[in-house]
Amino acid sequence: MLLNINKENPNPRLIKLAVDCLQQGGVIVYPTDTVYAVGCDIYNKKAMERLCKIKNLNIKKHNLSFICYDLSHISNFTKHLDTNTYKLMKKALPGPYTFILNANTSIPKIFKNKKKEIGIRIPNNNIARKLVKELGNPIATTSVKNPDMLIEYITDPDLIHEYLGKKVDIVISDGYGDSIPSTIVNCTNNIAVVTRKGKGDTNLFL
Repeated sequence: MLLNINKENPNPRLIKLAVDCLQQGGVIVYPTDTVYAVGCDIYNKKAMERLCKIKNLNIKKHNLSFICYDLSHISNFTKHLDTNTYKLMKKALPGPYTFILNANTSIPKIFKNKKKEIGIRIPNNNIARKLVKELGNPIATTSVKNPDMLIEYITDPDLIHEYLGKKVDIVISDGYGDSIPSTIVNCTNNIAVVTRKGKGDTNLFL
């Protein structure tokens, strides 16, 4: 199913339709403030397995990120943040950044492994954030990519639907996406270190 949703004023009915799908174990494609993403409910084991199968990922090794609505979700999955890291995240988010943080004991239960780190994203995109808010918990997410790395495929929701429409339940379109991924900032040692330069101003972390 292809849903066209306006990111400036997301239709509540369509958001609820997508959230109902997530709650029933669905996997969806949705827009962020960078590239389109594939996501599911973090608490649905079968959905997590489907997500990893679609992207040919090993859930025990691949680092999926969590899309959160705001900073209030973060304490559920991470160890205590130092003041500087919290202030930095508050300044940078919502925005095109993935923060790598030390995971608390709840993360291994979700991923069935010994993960010690977790990626946290709060994208500056109303659709992504409203999905999380309506769902009531974060969405496990990974970026849309294909083996040939065709730019049109990862930015055009119609082509994404053509390629992935039979593997996922819903593709949400808000127009062409970006081809530049998020900037990754590792804060596990209480010092912000940019480990991947993507979209966004890295001067925040100097």
